[in-house]
Amino acid sequence: MVLTDKQRTDLHAGIYEYLLSRGPAFAATAEALAQADPEARSSNSSTDNSKTDGNDDEPSNSNGTSPRKTTPSSATPVLEKKWTAVPRLQKRVLELERQISSNQRIHAHRAGFSGGTASAPLDSTTASGGIRERRMLPRPPAQHSLQSHSSGITALVLHPIYTLAASGSEDGTIKLWDHESGDYLRTLRGHTNVVTSVDFCPKGGGYLVSCSTDLSIKIWDVKDNFVCVRTLRGHDHTISCVRFVPPPLGAVFLEGGKIGSVEGGGAEAA
Repeated sequence: MVLTDKQRTDLHAGIYEYLLSRGPAFAATAEALAQADPEARSSNSSTDNSKTDGNDDEPSNSNGTSPRKTTPSSATPVLEKKWTAVPRLQKRVLELERQISSNQRIHAHRAGFSGGTASAPLDSTTASGGIRERRMLPRPPAQHSLQSHSSGITALVLHPIYTLAASGSEDGTIKLWDHESGDYLRTLRGHTNVVTSVDFCPKGGGYLVSCSTDLSIKIWDVKDNFVCVRTLRGHDHTISCVRFVPPPLGAVFLEGGKIGSVEGGGAEAA
């Protein structure tokens, strides 16, 4: 073990202090250490002087040294404090290792997590030939917090191609967002009551359809002008949902029991 001069001096001073604290039986050993390394005594004396509030009236022995009293239990020598600290630190290390092992088991389902290092996606084939399940649950913190609606949000949809998101609200508006940057883009106004559902057209993604408790369905151009291009009416009660049919009928939408098309604009009974 390689120690610096300062570390070696502190070690000798600690040993010297400990020997003195053990009483007269170790006084000779402490004196021998002080003769071998006088800095151990001087370093210990400077520490003691800072704690005695200037009390220098103690009598001296015949050899010129001041008699030392046994250190009370409340003033534990530094060497003993450091010695007892080692088991505590070892116990703490074991506790942290158990905590790391527990966290690895808890978060083992995450993609790219294996013992705190990056690994292959967890939905890939394992060495035993099985397929590990990949859970896609959202985890805090959120990447963005999008706020603009003045009332509760009732519907949300992501664009099939672009980084565009549309949200419908109880305030009767539809807001468009860039979900990659978190930027607010614009507001689509036209409904007079709660927007209950929104959906992007999967065929090119140039249209957005929405429905509302105002008994209307609106088709919006979200590619060029961002305006309502058609309003469809015919329901006698609240329209709860509207969806585009996947390709090749991407321009056809379903809305609560009826079927319509963007091009024709009408609604026929399903």
